[in-house]
Amino acid sequence: MILLFLNDLVNLKLIDVIDILLVALLLYQFYNLIKGTGAINIFLGIIAFYIVWKVVRALHMELLSEILGGFISVGFIAVIVVFQPEIRRFLFHLGTPNFISNKPRRFLFWKFNLHNPARLDIREIIEACVHMSEVRTGALIILARNNQLKQFIMTGEEIDARVKARLLENIFFKNSPLHDGAVIIFENRIRAAKCILPVSEQQELPAELGLRHRAALGITEQSDAIAIVVSEQSGSISLAMNGILRKDISDIDLAEFLHGEFE
Repeated sequence: MILLFLNDLVNLKLIDVIDILLVALLLYQFYNLIKGTGAINIFLGIIAFYIVWKVVRALHMELLSEILGGFISVGFIAVIVVFQPEIRRFLFHLGTPNFISNKPRRFLFWKFNLHNPARLDIREIIEACVHMSEVRTGALIILARNNQLKQFIMTGEEIDARVKARLLENIFFKNSPLHDGAVIIFENRIRAAKCILPVSEQQELPAELGLRHRAALGITEQSDAIAIVVSEQSGSISLAMNGILRKDISDIDLAEFLHGEFE
């Protein structure tokens, strides 16, 4: 097998190299479009499945190869259904004249993003939550991590401002046009407000939990984000992560948790 690979490598032609680079370029540009969204996990899963199928075929495992091949044969239709919004965006960018020229230095597979993300200003978030808790202002703050939640940012009003307690309080003020929905924070920037989030379908949730708590659970079930909820009725602060809700936590407990997760 190794000898066959070396033989193919020696016989590699210029057109083969161009073919490989073009496929890599298309995959890289498609990856950039879905990076930071939930679709990235599906995309990587499909690539892993395809690699496994190729390995199985190379090892002449006929039965398993036939089973996996059956999934591959119908997988193209499934990919179109699952990635319909991303494929549409990809084709739109592909049709623009500056598809390649607008990012001339990004297509370097050895050039990874090594910049240090901005440290989350936990003090400002705690200050805002404590004050909103005292005056019973309802709030839903989402702290994005590896998953940047771009698909949910697009449902709200983009802000892109540094995290400040006063700004968060103004956003969730009852008469503010942005107070409904969630605020999404990524890399110490308030990316958007009034964002629409998926609601958890857990059946065993207490009846007194409102839409904010259910949305906090919903987004943490589908991503690695952390959600902070301030109850409008009781003023209590709750924390959600991995689909688990911790209710009525103190500002000290919240600060310790956030320091442990982001520092």
